[in-house]
Amino acid sequence: MTWQPKLFNRKQQISALILIAAFSISTGAIGKIPRNSKVLREFQKQTPCPATQSKTGRCPGWQIDHIEPLCAGGADRLENLQWLTVQEHKWKTRTDVRVCRSLPK
Repeated sequence: MTWQPKLFNRKQQISALILIAAFSISTGAIGKIPRNSKVLREFQKQTPCPATQSKTGRCPGWQIDHIEPLCAGGADRLENLQWLTVQEHKWKTRTDVRVCRSLPK
């Protein structure tokens, strides 16, 4: 038996593309927006993980978010960072992607 790729319906394909685009923008893969890892580490030291209270390392179920997106001119600074649940971050990233795409180049 040979491997067969799974076929997705149109709605699933669009959803996957939106998630890929949102992830790519949020990670800097699209737009090449540099992130300062020192700032992210300092944020976690000052504002520990909501799930574990850890000041370093992973934070299960939570992600660090830029309040004002970098693509919309937000600063990569401590005061522009917040913790969001993974679900909240996905929703906000989708919204941020739409806003950033509507901005003049």
